[in-house]
Amino acid sequence: MSKYHFTRRFAAAYGETPMRYLTKRRVERAQDLLRSANLTVTEICMMVGFTSLGSFSARFRELVGETPTQYRDRFAAAGTPHIPGCFLFMRGIDRTST
Repeated sequence: MSKYHFTRRFAAAYGETPMRYLTKRRVERAQDLLRSANLTVTEICMMVGFTSLGSFSARFRELVGETPTQYRDRFAAAGTPHIPGCFLFMRGIDRTST
């Protein structure tokens, strides 16, 4: 199956392209980490599979409606406790778990 045929079939089945689907899943994982982990936005960006902080921030804002920092700060103000970043790295949390 060609990549073009796969893309058309995937979009017909799921209503979006494979890349848009993957981007949404990455942003969802980033939202979880921003709410619960004590990591920088850059660390989260790399953990979920983005290679550029700029593209991550742009996509995040496009899908969520606010920047990653604004999103994290909103949950920090609510007093939600964070998981230490070193614990996540020790446990081997990586971008393949999205």
